[in-house]
Parts: sequence; C-alpha cells; structure tokens
Amino acid sequence: MLVYPSGIDVSSSALRFLSARLHAHRRERGTRWRRLTTDRQALLALAHLRCGHTYAQLAAVGTTTAYRYIAEAVEVLAALAPDLASAVKAASRKAFVILDGTLLAIDRIAADRPFYSGKHKKHGMNVQVLADPFGRLLWASPALPGAVHDIKAARSHGIIDALTDVGLACWADKGYQGAGGAVRVPFRGRWERLSAGQQAANIAHARIRALGEQAVATLKTWRLLRKLRCSTNRITRLVQAILTLHLNCTD
Repeated sequence: MLVYPSGIDVSSSALRFLSARLHAHRRERGTRWRRLTTDRQALLALAHLRCGHTYAQLAAVGTTTAYRYIAEAVEVLAALAPDLASAVKAASRKAFVILDGTLLAIDRIAADRPFYSGKHKKHGMNVQVLADPFGRLLWASPALPGAVHDIKAARSHGIIDALTDVGLACWADKGYQGAGGAVRVPFRGRWERLSAGQQAANIAHARIRALGEQAVATLKTWRLLRKLRCSTNRITRLVQAILTLHLNCTD
C-alpha cells in the first residue's frame, strides 16, 4: 500500500472543536483507552466529511474501525445541530431570510422511484436550507426523498409556519408558489406578459434570492455531500454534523 500526505481545507478550529467534543463524549461514557486519540479521530472524521474519502481510503486503522470512529464523531456533532425553532429564533433579529431547496445526489438504490427528482433528473435527497440576508448558512433540514417537491418539504418540516409565527419575511423561488404566510415568491407568467412593475419586482427578487445559493454552495463545499454512497437513513445525520461544524468553526 502506498501512503501520501494530503491537506484538508478546513480551519484548525474545526479540528479543535470536534476533538474537544469527542474528549467530553469519551469522558461521559467512561472510555479508558482507544487506538486513536481524539485529535486523530477528529482528523479522520473531517477527512471523510470534507474530502469525501471512503472508509477504505481511510483504513489505516481498518475499514470497520474507521467506520466506527467516523460514525461516532458524526453522532456527536449531529446531536449539537440546532433545530428549526432555535434557528428561527436566532434569525428573528434579521431583516429576512432566504429559503431554498437543494438535491444531494445519491447512488441508485433498489427502491429508487421515491428518490428520483424530476426537476434535477437524477436520484437524491431533498434538503431545505435557510440563509441570512448575506447568504450565510443558518439551518439545514432533515433529508427527504428527492421526489418530494420543495414546497411540500417546507411544509413537512414546518418551516413556513415557524417563520410566519415570528413574522420573519422569507424570500423563495417559484417552487414555493402558494406557500403563503411569510414566504414571498416572484410573480408567475411569461416575461412578456408581466407588467413593467412585476418585471422589476422579479428582478429585485432574483437578486436577493441568489444569495441563498451561497448557503447551498457552503453546504456542498463538504465534498461528501456531492455524491452520497451511504444508506439514505444516515444522510440527515451527516447534514446535521456538517451544519454543526459550519456554525461553530467559521473563522
């Protein structure tokens, strides 16, 4: 086997943060000895999440052991992820938020029909993302099958009701037509059939909503999420783990 050094483009604060949480987790469980220190375990998990390396590629400690170490780190991080109520409460001081949906690509599976997105023409998981007025990621939802439309996903998670209850304006694309409440969407119709005022409003709306794409891009800088090859049941925990790292370790 050939071994070569590789860099991970995450801040050292992410390593320190995860290592500290793993240390606390081991102390809570009364763990006496592990083959890897918490620093090495944190590095292993970050390499998997950020670079998308498989367990086999990280298997200097054995594939099964690598899986256990990474799964433990993911669970520790996911448990710290904010829920929707906390995210909306924190965002309520902002002028508005941006709501957008993204598809996390997955391998085809036997029961693939519920996971096929007609919009994106591929299989994946639907994740709803909230961003602040500057396009910074605030919250990411649990993952639903890719066949679920954005507006249905937003309603399933209670996003529309939560935003409306606190009176927080939300900008979204045409996929959320009919959402009502605090959600603002562009005018529908062919461009030439819209009035001058409606066209101007749609242009301004698009400029604001485009910032939400930055939050989606931030999520997908963690390359594991670009092509997921794990069980669909694990994807929500992976998204929550990455959200925790992003919110706590941004320099």
